[in-house]
Amino acid sequence: MTMNRGLTSLLSLVLVGLVACDNRSTPASLPNNDSPPDNPDSPVAGVTPQPSVPEAPAPPAQNDYTIIPGQRVGQVTSTTSRQQLADLYGEASLKDEPIPMGEGFTEPGTIVDLDPEHRFAVVWLDAERSRPLLAKDFGSAWKTPEGLGVGVAYAMVQEVLGTFQLYGFAWDYSGSLSLEGSKLDHYYGNLLLRVEPSEASVAAHPEAFRAVLGDGLFAGDDPNLALLDISVYEMVVYLNAPVE
Repeated sequence: MTMNRGLTSLLSLVLVGLVACDNRSTPASLPNNDSPPDNPDSPVAGVTPQPSVPEAPAPPAQNDYTIIPGQRVGQVTSTTSRQQLADLYGEASLKDEPIPMGEGFTEPGTIVDLDPEHRFAVVWLDAERSRPLLAKDFGSAWKTPEGLGVGVAYAMVQEVLGTFQLYGFAWDYSGSLSLEGSKLDHYYGNLLLRVEPSEASVAAHPEAFRAVLGDGLFAGDDPNLALLDISVYEMVVYLNAPVE
């Protein structure tokens, strides 16, 4: 089942509600017919002009794992179609299937089934798969320019974001970060990051975990969070605004 209502819910709760030709020179002149014979010991003898170095081509899709929220995921942009996705990654790497979006809703999607570190999924804006809405289910190789991605430790999240808030754990939008007012405020509405503590740290510090449960907002430097082994477990990147 598709999820206009579910997607609206996701955006409102998580994204809107987060308050929450190098021109190398060659020798200017070479000896002419009136010049003396080449002297093998002369520094000019035997010099061959070097060809210009062409501009480096754009990195192939398989080597580009940089995410710019709201702009691109590797070489996937806001205008990339299903056919263009196949051109980038090869048809054999693609698998079309509904992508879960939460609360039982799904949207038309395509999984780019590379190795676990490099895989990701595209959720399409329409049934024709003409433009992407968002990308999600990233492997750990995918990073923003600031170094954020799945598997990144909470200490780095704090360093990159500065002052921020996050929603409590153990509910539908558990551990969702609010970028509003943080150092990455410019990604607000285009990047969703969610974090979770390790099971071992929850077992070791149950009181600290209970103190940060539920749908309330907590400061990113809440002392209870420091006792939990927290890392990023989900990243969602929007490339187009949803259609109501």
